[in-house]
Amino acid sequence: MVFPPFDPAPTPRRRFKAIPVRTLLPNLITLLALCAGLTAIRLSMESKLEWALAAIVFAGVLDGIDGRVARMLKGTSRFGAELDSLADFVNFGVAPALILYFWGLHELKSAGWIAALVYAICAALRLARFNVMIDDPNKPAWSGNFFTGIPAPAGALTVLLPIYLYFLGVSNNLVTIWLTFFYTLAIALLMVSRLPVFSGKRVGKRVPPEMVLPLFVVFVLVFALLVSYPWEMLTLGTVVYLACLPLGWLSHRDYVRKDAEALAGATAEPTATPPGDTPLSPDQAGGDRDSDRPARLN
Repeated sequence: MVFPPFDPAPTPRRRFKAIPVRTLLPNLITLLALCAGLTAIRLSMESKLEWALAAIVFAGVLDGIDGRVARMLKGTSRFGAELDSLADFVNFGVAPALILYFWGLHELKSAGWIAALVYAICAALRLARFNVMIDDPNKPAWSGNFFTGIPAPAGALTVLLPIYLYFLGVSNNLVTIWLTFFYTLAIALLMVSRLPVFSGKRVGKRVPPEMVLPLFVVFVLVFALLVSYPWEMLTLGTVVYLACLPLGWLSHRDYVRKDAEALAGATAEPTATPPGDTPLSPDQAGGDRDSDRPARLN
């Protein structure tokens, strides 16, 4: 028909399934962390370094919360994982690099910008590698205890150590800035390295009843010290974290050694022959060996 009859009945609109609040809450926390990271960039441009560092620390705290909230509420989603990676790149890749550049690396001109650029790129590469490796079906069960390379939030809080020392009274001269240049490159390389680092994701899922009150006391004490002595606590935490990196490598090596020993033991274990039975030779067994062999698929 050239002119088909017009159907006045409207096509019903497709109704999408309502999204539960438990899925939205972790994403809202991630967006709040992203706002903190972007605000840190603005504050560093305005030379308000204290507040810029506070915004980075706040973003790090939120980054540690959103994943646990998502798993606790069973609100994990692919969208949330991608949003978290993008927020981590801004908060812990771009923002720390720009803070260091506006603080002192700009005095090295192009060399300082290269250091900031390399750090941001390494943060992006580290996050991309993490997204690829997280779905690897061949990794052992214990691999969840370790990160491959320094994670982006820890890298951000660690690379800002020169600014912590600056607020503690270390002079911001040319020698210090050159040391910051090499230190920034070193942390960037550690982020994309194959160094096993404790993840801490499987810590704190269950707390013994007798440890609840002491845990509250420790939390309040750490929070009070961080508010009262922020630069001392951040410096101490960074130094302790860097000193503990070899422990993660040693622990990872023990896991690998145990797996290798278990595999070697399973391979070397002989096949037991039932008592009184003697293996038959091919002629005694009879039959055509080639006809009994399964056909190979080409």
